[in-house]
Amino acid sequence: MPTKSDGGSSAEMSFWSHLDVMRAMLVKAGVLVVVLTVVLFSVMPDIFDRVIMAPCNGDFVLYRLFDRIGALHGWLPDFSGRDFHVEIVNIKLASQFFIHVSVSFWCALVLSVPAMMYLLWGFVSPALYDGEKKGVRFAFLFGNIMFFLGVAVGYFVVFPLTLRFLADYHVSAMVENNISLDSYMDNFIMIVLMMGLVFELPLLAWLLGRLGIISRDIFSSYRRHAIVFFLIAAAMITPTGDPFTLMVVFLPIYFLWEIAYFLVPPKKKITGVE
Repeated sequence: MPTKSDGGSSAEMSFWSHLDVMRAMLVKAGVLVVVLTVVLFSVMPDIFDRVIMAPCNGDFVLYRLFDRIGALHGWLPDFSGRDFHVEIVNIKLASQFFIHVSVSFWCALVLSVPAMMYLLWGFVSPALYDGEKKGVRFAFLFGNIMFFLGVAVGYFVVFPLTLRFLADYHVSAMVENNISLDSYMDNFIMIVLMMGLVFELPLLAWLLGRLGIISRDIFSSYRRHAIVFFLIAAAMITPTGDPFTLMVVFLPIYFLWEIAYFLVPPKKKITGVE
């Protein structure tokens, strides 16, 4: 299998040699995740109390922000976090142990994303020309930034709003909400990681644009449709009735659309991958 050196010349590299390099890369990534999992396991009780369970209390940063805005403008009378508190209960004997392990693993996986990107870059870069390396280097860097930005939005915005609404929602006044640890963590991990992946959509749009599959004209033609769709999605996530919380969720999602718009070249300039 040919690989490309810095000068653009090719050198032969066998399939088994590529396989050995890939195996070494996967072993390094696996060792990194295992080491981080062990380290995080030892400090997970503090992380749980100060980070993961923080949205359960009224002094969480987003709730305090809403309180300040509500005090100044009266926009959020029904979303005050001063009296908000969620009690999490454990209903399965082994849940706390398994969640301790699984959350340590997921946190290690998230924190190791930059290192994994670096290892992946080391694997693919020898097969690229200098001109190609610039684009791929941008993709790796941009992908890292957007992933962690999405994780931050999921943790600081989307999950607290979802928890705030669902914890106080009652189909009947006779039914009391007792939120289990498993349910809380399933939603926490899903929302935070999904937002990290959703924020990779501009990178996906950039790649599809480089391949000539989509163009900027698509974003221009469907912008109004996208705005309506994003507003509906934001209203489903934050059905509190006030415009501020709606905009808190809508704006980051629409921001992704506009980033994708600028990353994708116009139709006339699409020539495929350089």
